Amino acid sequence: MNHNPRAVLFVCTGNICRSPLAHALFQSKVDEQDLQADFYVESAGTHGYHIGEDADPRMRSTAAQRGVPFHHRARQFSIADFDTYHTIFVMDRGHLRHLRSLARTPADKEKIRMFREFDPQGGPDDDVPDPYYGGQAGFDLVYDITDRTTRAILEAYLDGRLA
Repeated sequence: MNHNPRAVLFVCTGNICRSPLAHALFQSKVDEQDLQADFYVESAGTHGYHIGEDADPRMRSTAAQRGVPFHHRARQFSIADFDTYHTIFVMDRGHLRHLRSLARTPADKEKIRMFREFDPQGGPDDDVPDPYYGGQAGFDLVYDITDRTTRAILEAYLDGRLA
Protein backbone atom coordinates (compact mmCIF):
# COMPACT_ATOMS: atom_id res chain seq x y z
CA MET A 1 0.00 0.00 0.00
CA ASN A 2 2.37 2.71 1.22
CA HIS A 3 5.44 3.24 3.37
CA ASN A 4 3.58 5.04 6.15
CA PRO A 5 1.51 2.49 8.01
CA ARG A 6 -2.11 3.35 8.63
CA ALA A 7 -2.65 3.49 12.39
CA VAL A 8 -6.04 1.96 13.22
CA LEU A 9 -7.65 1.93 16.67
CA PHE A 10 -10.75 -0.03 17.70
CA VAL A 11 -12.61 1.27 20.79
CA CYS A 12 -15.27 -0.22 23.05
CA THR A 13 -16.18 0.34 26.71
CA GLY A 14 -13.75 -1.71 28.77
CA ASN A 15 -11.42 -3.01 26.04
CA ILE A 16 -12.05 -6.65 26.94
CA CYS A 17 -14.69 -7.87 24.45
CA ARG A 18 -15.55 -6.02 21.25
CA SER A 19 -12.50 -3.88 20.53
CA PRO A 20 -9.83 -6.53 21.28
CA LEU A 21 -11.75 -8.94 19.04
CA ALA A 22 -11.83 -6.33 16.26
CA HIS A 23 -8.11 -5.75 16.78
CA ALA A 24 -7.37 -9.50 16.58
CA LEU A 25 -9.58 -10.12 13.54
CA PHE A 26 -8.35 -7.08 11.62
CA GLN A 27 -4.73 -8.00 12.41
CA SER A 28 -5.32 -11.58 11.24
CA LYS A 29 -6.69 -10.29 7.92
CA VAL A 30 -3.72 -7.92 7.55
CA ASP A 31 -1.38 -10.85 8.27
CA GLU A 32 -3.19 -13.14 5.78
CA GLN A 33 -2.54 -10.60 3.03
CA ASP A 34 1.04 -9.91 4.18
CA LEU A 35 0.24 -6.24 4.82
CA GLN A 36 1.91 -5.91 8.22
CA ALA A 37 4.09 -3.03 7.01
CA ASP A 38 0.98 -1.12 5.95
CA PHE A 39 -1.00 -1.18 9.22
CA TYR A 40 -0.45 -0.53 12.91
CA VAL A 41 -3.45 -1.89 14.83
CA GLU A 42 -4.47 -1.47 18.48
CA SER A 43 -7.55 -1.25 20.66
CA ALA A 44 -8.66 0.68 23.74
CA GLY A 45 -11.61 1.25 26.03
CA THR A 46 -13.47 4.44 26.80
CA HIS A 47 -13.31 3.57 30.50
CA GLY A 48 -10.58 2.19 32.73
CA TYR A 49 -12.59 -0.62 34.29
CA HIS A 50 -10.22 -3.39 33.19
CA ILE A 51 -6.81 -1.77 32.63
CA GLY A 52 -4.12 -4.42 32.33
CA GLU A 53 -6.54 -7.35 32.15
CA ASP A 54 -6.64 -9.89 29.35
CA ALA A 55 -9.67 -9.98 27.07
CA ASP A 56 -12.79 -11.64 28.45
CA PRO A 57 -12.22 -15.43 28.46
CA ARG A 58 -15.56 -15.98 26.70
CA MET A 59 -14.49 -13.70 23.84
CA ARG A 60 -11.06 -15.34 23.62
CA SER A 61 -12.65 -18.80 23.62
CA THR A 62 -15.14 -17.84 20.90
CA ALA A 63 -12.33 -16.49 18.72
CA ALA A 64 -10.04 -19.46 19.39
CA GLN A 65 -12.80 -21.90 18.42
CA ARG A 66 -12.94 -20.11 15.08
CA GLY A 67 -9.21 -20.14 14.53
CA VAL A 68 -8.23 -16.71 15.87
CA PRO A 69 -6.59 -17.20 19.27
CA PHE A 70 -5.39 -13.99 20.89
CA HIS A 71 -4.21 -12.43 24.14
CA HIS A 72 -4.54 -8.82 25.04
CA ARG A 73 -3.95 -6.25 27.78
CA ALA A 74 -6.77 -3.75 28.22
CA ARG A 75 -6.01 -0.05 28.21
CA GLN A 76 -8.01 3.14 28.33
CA PHE A 77 -8.29 5.57 25.43
CA SER A 78 -6.05 8.60 25.82
CA ILE A 79 -6.32 12.04 24.25
CA ALA A 80 -2.87 11.34 22.75
CA ASP A 81 -4.49 8.56 20.69
CA PHE A 82 -5.88 11.29 18.44
CA ASP A 83 -2.26 12.10 17.54
CA THR A 84 -1.26 8.46 16.96
CA TYR A 85 -4.17 6.98 15.02
CA HIS A 86 -5.47 7.87 11.57
CA THR A 87 -8.82 6.14 12.06
CA ILE A 88 -10.63 5.32 15.30
CA PHE A 89 -13.50 2.85 14.98
CA VAL A 90 -16.05 2.89 17.81
CA MET A 91 -18.44 0.06 18.58
CA ASP A 92 -21.52 2.05 19.55
CA ARG A 93 -23.08 5.51 19.62
CA GLY A 94 -22.14 5.98 23.29
CA HIS A 95 -18.47 5.56 22.39
CA LEU A 96 -18.97 7.95 19.49
CA ARG A 97 -20.39 10.64 21.80
CA HIS A 98 -17.67 10.04 24.38
CA LEU A 99 -14.77 10.33 21.95
CA ARG A 100 -16.30 13.32 20.19
CA SER A 101 -16.50 15.03 23.58
CA LEU A 102 -12.76 14.42 24.05
CA ALA A 103 -11.79 15.60 20.56
CA ARG A 104 -9.73 18.77 20.61
CA THR A 105 -10.18 19.75 16.98
CA PRO A 106 -12.42 19.07 13.99
CA ALA A 107 -9.58 16.90 12.62
CA ASP A 108 -9.79 14.72 15.75
CA LYS A 109 -13.54 14.31 15.25
CA GLU A 110 -13.07 13.33 11.60
CA LYS A 111 -10.93 10.36 12.68
CA ILE A 112 -13.82 8.77 14.62
CA ARG A 113 -15.99 6.35 12.65
CA MET A 114 -18.77 3.98 13.60
CA PHE A 115 -17.44 0.43 13.16
CA ARG A 116 -20.63 -0.90 11.55
CA GLU A 117 -20.59 1.83 8.94
CA PHE A 118 -18.65 -0.78 6.96
CA ASP A 119 -20.77 -3.81 7.91
CA PRO A 120 -22.33 -5.17 4.70
CA GLN A 121 -25.28 -6.40 6.79
CA GLY A 122 -25.56 -3.34 9.05
CA GLY A 123 -26.12 0.35 8.87
CA PRO A 124 -23.86 3.33 9.53
CA ASP A 125 -25.49 4.04 12.89
CA ASP A 126 -25.82 0.43 14.07
CA ASP A 127 -24.12 -0.53 17.32
CA VAL A 128 -22.12 -3.69 17.91
CA PRO A 129 -24.03 -5.17 20.86
CA ASP A 130 -22.05 -5.60 24.08
CA PRO A 131 -21.95 -9.34 24.90
CA TYR A 132 -20.48 -8.86 28.39
CA TYR A 133 -23.64 -9.46 30.43
CA GLY A 134 -25.15 -12.09 28.14
CA GLY A 135 -24.62 -15.69 27.11
CA GLN A 136 -22.64 -17.44 24.42
CA ALA A 137 -25.07 -16.47 21.66
CA GLY A 138 -24.10 -12.83 22.18
CA PHE A 139 -20.40 -13.61 21.82
CA ASP A 140 -21.10 -15.61 18.64
CA LEU A 141 -23.13 -12.73 17.21
CA VAL A 142 -20.41 -10.20 18.00
CA TYR A 143 -17.81 -12.47 16.41
CA ASP A 144 -19.87 -12.75 13.20
CA ILE A 145 -20.47 -8.98 13.01
CA THR A 146 -16.83 -8.21 13.72
CA ASP A 147 -15.43 -10.77 11.31
CA ARG A 148 -17.38 -9.51 8.30
CA THR A 149 -16.92 -5.84 9.25
CA THR A 150 -13.15 -6.05 9.72
CA ARG A 151 -12.98 -7.77 6.31
CA ALA A 152 -14.98 -4.88 4.79
CA ILE A 153 -12.81 -2.28 6.53
CA LEU A 154 -9.64 -3.82 5.13
CA GLU A 155 -11.23 -3.88 1.66
CA ALA A 156 -12.15 -0.20 2.08
CA TYR A 157 -8.51 0.64 2.83
CA LEU A 158 -7.27 -1.42 -0.10
CA ASP A 159 -9.69 0.06 -2.63
CA GLY A 160 -9.19 3.64 -1.43
CA ARG A 161 -12.52 4.31 0.30
CA LEU A 162 -10.53 4.75 3.52
CA ALA A 163 -7.27 6.65 3.44
